[in-house]
Amino acid sequence: MPKVTEEYIINKKKKITDAAYALCLRKTVSTVTMQDIINETGLSQGGIYRFFKDIDEIFSDMGQELRKKKSMKGKIDEILAKKDELTPSGVTDALFGMLADFMTEELMGIEKIDFELSVLAMNDPRRVDKIMKGMPGVGNMEYLTMRTMEYFVEETKRGNIHPRVSVEELLTFISSAYSGIREICIVNNCYKHEGNPFIAWYQPGVQLRVLAKTVNYLIGEGEEESVERK
Repeated sequence: MPKVTEEYIINKKKKITDAAYALCLRKTVSTVTMQDIINETGLSQGGIYRFFKDIDEIFSDMGQELRKKKSMKGKIDEILAKKDELTPSGVTDALFGMLADFMTEELMGIEKIDFELSVLAMNDPRRVDKIMKGMPGVGNMEYLTMRTMEYFVEETKRGNIHPRVSVEELLTFISSAYSGIREICIVNNCYKHEGNPFIAWYQPGVQLRVLAKTVNYLIGEGEEESVERK
């Protein structure tokens, strides 16, 4: 029997996780079954179980791949590296603009999957815990929240911003508002909510632009324009 190489194993596992991702785009995460993955890959049941114990282990590996391929960390770092060139509102606008671009591009992809995992977590938290345990490291939103909090604290100490609320209140507000924006955009765009007269406004760019203006007000920027520091 020929020896199975590491490359062979990697390629087979990727074929399976790619199939799982394709299925999650067409169906809701909670309705994807092992049989679906078998049909999608053309592999036998034994061929799947040779590499994964169950479907949640497949989802976990799929999530790890998506975190690597769809990372915003580099772009977040690039924007915050310009903090001495931009006004605080300029930094906020740049961060939310980047987030809007990412959400628009991935609304039918990773954003939809993350949203459906959060819904699944309400119904089957143990299952989602199992999936997430296989995804070490910090995700996009956790990283954005951590770096943004560091930035707001630093700028407050430097006297460059004068927040109208505490940094903790500000960050939890942003997190809550972002979650609501993501949900309403996904529901109206991914699940074909027909006949909604506000569909043009339920878009990431529109909603996150308004959130950026709100955050700028809360950090004491008022109606200042987001221009480069002279």
